[in-house]
Amino acid sequence: MVDVTFGFHDGTERTVEAEVGWKLMEVAVNESIPGIYGDCGGEAQCATCHVHVRPDWRAATGERTPAEEAMLKAAYDVKDCSRLACQIIVSEELNGLSVEVVDN
Repeated sequence: MVDVTFGFHDGTERTVEAEVGWKLMEVAVNESIPGIYGDCGGEAQCATCHVHVRPDWRAATGERTPAEEAMLKAAYDVKDCSRLACQIIVSEELNGLSVEVVDN
């Protein structure tokens, strides 16, 4: 298990334990993180798991996939640090990961 922190626009944060191998979206839905819905089941088809990866974690979470890029083109508040949580796989290297939930 690794720790992942979800930040919110009101300045609050919530840290949860995440199972290695799970998609970050699955962790968020399982932990009832507000603002993360995962309507498409993790197939990069809906952007209801849009997060902003904090700067010190961008390299560790990897690059966007082409499907992710396409979906983010229609999403709200897209930045260079935008990712779909369904495309981030939890690993030991992500222990301490911090992301901000985008209000969809």
